[in-house]
Formats: sequence, structure tokens, C-alpha cells
Amino acid sequence: MKEYKLIGPITQLISLEKPKHKGPIKDEDLSIINEAGILIKGNKIDTISTFSDLKNKINPLQTELIELSSNHICVPGFIDCHTHICFSGSRARDYAMRNSGKSYLEIAETGGGIWNTVTQTRSAKQEELTIGVIKRANNLLKNGITTVEVKSGYGLSVEEELKMLRAIQNANHATETDLIPTCLAAHILPKDFNGNHSAYLEEICNSLFPILKSEKLTNRIDAFVEQSAFTAADIYPYLKKAKDMNFDITVHADQFTPGGSEIAIKTDAITADHLEASTQKEIDMLAKSNVISVALPGASIGLGCNFTPARKILNAGGAIAIASDWNPGSAPMGDLLMQACVLGTFEKLSNAELLAGITSRAAAALNLRDRGRLVSGMLADFNLFQTDHFNEIFYHQGKLTPSQVWKKGDLVYQQ
Repeated sequence: MKEYKLIGPITQLISLEKPKHKGPIKDEDLSIINEAGILIKGNKIDTISTFSDLKNKINPLQTELIELSSNHICVPGFIDCHTHICFSGSRARDYAMRNSGKSYLEIAETGGGIWNTVTQTRSAKQEELTIGVIKRANNLLKNGITTVEVKSGYGLSVEEELKMLRAIQNANHATETDLIPTCLAAHILPKDFNGNHSAYLEEICNSLFPILKSEKLTNRIDAFVEQSAFTAADIYPYLKKAKDMNFDITVHADQFTPGGSEIAIKTDAITADHLEASTQKEIDMLAKSNVISVALPGASIGLGCNFTPARKILNAGGAIAIASDWNPGSAPMGDLLMQACVLGTFEKLSNAELLAGITSRAAAALNLRDRGRLVSGMLADFNLFQTDHFNEIFYHQGKLTPSQVWKKGDLVYQQ
């Protein structure tokens, strides 16, 4: 096997070499290279330059030359920074009831909602959950998603949360996609817990957090801050304890009512996700903070509610990442690119902002500094689309999928 691989010529390579971390993004911010080449060494990018320049400099004895015979656009591997793809069962009944006019509370009262998935996930064996995660992750990979965050949160006990996170860990060894685990034990108060919200959170802190550290199951803690889940008063001590134990923090915030984004800021969370109910007050607070706002258009589509006010957040100087929220209840589709395109239409986001939202800014949302851009030293995670301009990717609203997906320097999917 040769030491290097050279791929090109690439009609347009979108490197995002010097991404803007906050605020609006225009095409000129993308660092576009025409007739480009990618020189790969091992699992990382060695050099990005024009293909002709790289071809003239390589040693043919050390380099595998992969020449493209038609127009191709190259973008960083997509990153889905918020999913719930570790679960068992279906919530098709919930979806039908919701479209018939039933409220979230009414569905929960008739046996639906999050607790329905908790019951089905608890009944599944760890091996079954692992297989389900692998299957969903591989489906995402075909659409160019090379890194996927995966939450627990359908176990809601120490034992069952561990089962989920171990399933995610095992799945990560069996798929080309990188899976980034997150503990969402603070999803809702489990119906079978004999105590109040504070007592449950204290048990998770004392009994689960140390095991997460010792088994290296995750370094991320999430919480659902909402009237139907955990209040700001309930969750603040929990997240502060997680922060004191050096976990990264992320928060389900402002989905139905405001309040969660303020907790995200107070706890120095990396992200605040959802934000469909954010008012101008929350928008201004987020823009002034270092918290990245994560828009989840799949949940807005699934629930029929407002989209995250992404345009206002960007214009105020904030950062927007975009994720699918793939879950069995409110966002069962799991199509990141299509959802990003829909968000762009309704929130008037530029294609540059959409691309950064699912690459460089999504990497920042997961505190990952080795991907999301195509520059020397980064992981060689990228997608090739058989077209002549990157605008075509978003114009087709998710129907134009990658002809090739490269992960850590290897071709892992090809149409």
C-alpha cells in the first residue's frame, strides 16, 4: 500500500479554511479552491492545493493517484451533532395522533410520548440496540454524514442508561461513522422512580456519573429543560456537578417555553439545542455568549411548530449549527441535508451558512477540532458530489447525495 493518495481534479473544493465562528457567512468566507486536489497521508489531509500543482510534486512510487473524469464538488464530511438514534420501537401512533390534532400532553396521557420509547428501549437487549444504532449510522453515512452524536435518554435509570451508552460504544467499533455519545439521563423524570426530580438527578450524579468516567462511556452530559421535564431550578445543580466533573455540557433548551438557554449560558454549556420558543431576549443572550445554538428543523417539521430563529441569531452575532434530532417521536426522518435545506428556505439562510452549520460549526458544537474543515492536519473526512457548483447540493434539497464518501482517508461509500 502506498503512503499517499492524491484525488482530483475537483471542480470546487470548499475548504472552510478560516471559518467565521459567529455571525452571518457569505460565499467568500468558504475558501473555495477551483480545480483542486487533496493529498492524503494515513487518515489525515496532508495538503490541499490545485491538482496540477500536487500532481507535479508527488512521488509516483509513494502515491496512489485517483483521477476524477467528471465535475465533482468536494465538501467536508457532514456532522450531525444532535441525534437520538439509540432506541427501540416505533411511535407511529403518536405521529398519527399529532396530525389529528392531539396535543403533546394528550398523547403522553394515552401512553405515548417519551415514556413509550423508554418502555420499548428498556425491553430491548443491549445487542439489539447496538444493531439498531449501526443500521441507522450506516444509513446516515450514505448521505455523507461522517460524524454522528448519539444520545442516551430512553433508559432513565442507572442500569438502563449504561445499557444504552454501552450499546453506542459497541456500535462505534462496528461502523465507519464516528459516533459521539452523550448522556441524556435527565430527559424526563421516570414514571417508576420513587422520588422527586431533585432526588432522581442526585442519584444519577452519584451513581451514574462516576461509571461514565471509569468506563469512558462519554464526556458529554445533556438535559431537557422544560416544564414537562426538568425546571431550571431542578437542573442547575445537576449540570454544575457535571461541569465540576469535567463533562462537556449541552442543553435541550427553549423548545416549548423559554428558560433553558439561560441555563445553558449560566453553566457554560457548549450548545443550546432547539430554541424554537426563544424570544428576542434569549436571542440576544445567546449571541453575546460562547454558546452555539443548534437548530433542529426535523423537530419543527415533525411537530408542526416554529423553526429555530436562526436568521435572527446569526444577525445578532450568534453561531448556528444544524442537526437532524433523529428520534422515534418528534423527528423520525433523520435526513440532515434535506432538513437543513428546508430551514434555509424558511429562515433565509445562505448556502454558505447551511454548509458551515453541518460542517465546521457542527464540529465546534461537539467540541471536535480535528474535522469540519478541509485543511492540512484535519481528518480526511469529505464528500464528493457529482456536480459543477456547490449551490446544486442545496438546490436539490437533499435529493442530490454524495457520489463518494471518504472517512479517515478511505473511500467508505460509493454510488
